Amino acid sequence: MHRRVLLNQKPAEAPTWATEKQHWTVAQWSKVLFSDESKFCISFGNQGARVWRKTGEKEMPKCLKSSVKYPQSVMVWGAMSTAGVGPLCFIKGRVYAASYQEILEHFMLPSAEKLYGDEDFVFFSMTWHLLTVPKTTGKWFTDHGITVLNWPANSPDLNPIENLWDIVKRSILGLHNTSAVPQADCLHATPH
Repeated sequence: MHRRVLLNQKPAEAPTWATEKQHWTVAQWSKVLFSDESKFCISFGNQGARVWRKTGEKEMPKCLKSSVKYPQSVMVWGAMSTAGVGPLCFIKGRVYAASYQEILEHFMLPSAEKLYGDEDFVFFSMTWHLLTVPKTTGKWFTDHGITVLNWPANSPDLNPIENLWDIVKRSILGLHNTSAVPQADCLHATPH
């Protein structure tokens, strides 16, 4: 863990969590359904690239780069486990407790059904820990019989789904030329 993150926590919180989980088996970690949101840029401009030209080449196509002042982006929610990935949920606006519970109902539960069937699983979400009103969401988990994995605060780098988001973002970047990438192409960039 990063030193700064550890300093922001209660002194024994992060080490205690790590100590509790250090002997978890692969089978135990395989029961964890990890989830998170991520923002994806779907329009691309110069992204800081420089174009070098000689005198007299000002209007030549090879010396021109498009630029996007306000790039388009989408926010998505996804879930993954050792059994695979669930469907993406495109999020409009901010996520509050009520909208998060809709995501859980319509995307997390089907993901868990697809990946685990009738087997038990443990759910992990950074959003759950960041919501300002988690009491209603906690009740939602209890009502649905879902165990939520406690996670040390300010430790997003420990969530393996961040690696999946990085793969998807790199795939999307590989698709673009200099203009907007159609949203349908972004969907096909997700790893299988």
